[in-house]
Amino acid sequence: MTRHPTTIDDESLIAALRLASGSDPVPAQVTAAARAVFGLRLPGATTARSVVTPVPQGVRSAEGPRLLKFVAAELTVELEVTSLDGLVDLAGQISPCPEAGTLVEIRTPHLTESRALSPTGRFAVTGLPPGWFSVVCHRPEDLPVVTSWTRIRP
Repeated sequence: MTRHPTTIDDESLIAALRLASGSDPVPAQVTAAARAVFGLRLPGATTARSVVTPVPQGVRSAEGPRLLKFVAAELTVELEVTSLDGLVDLAGQISPCPEAGTLVEIRTPHLTESRALSPTGRFAVTGLPPGWFSVVCHRPEDLPVVTSWTRIRP
């Protein structure tokens, strides 16, 4: 049996040669986006992983708020996500309730909203754009805990 080499079209070959020669620079917007994403890192932070939340019993419709839960070794972040008029509202709770002075940041690729926690560990943010978000819990005496990035669609 004779094997034929994989065919490659001329445009792909030319693009590969440009990349290999270094004469095809990365577009400026791609570089800017990569730097912006790199700036969202939190070195040393603990990542809270998403866990599946069961649908509450007695719920007939899937149109209600979406419930999300993120768990790290030392705390849990629970979020209720509501979409209205193309924007997103988040209501959350950190448990166990962290010490006084703890701040929560809700980050998107384009903006960051900071909130002080209530005495019961709750916070809320309204009017976020749909898309990717992450929640960071900054504790005065410990390293921050950050949720994994999650995409919200209205």
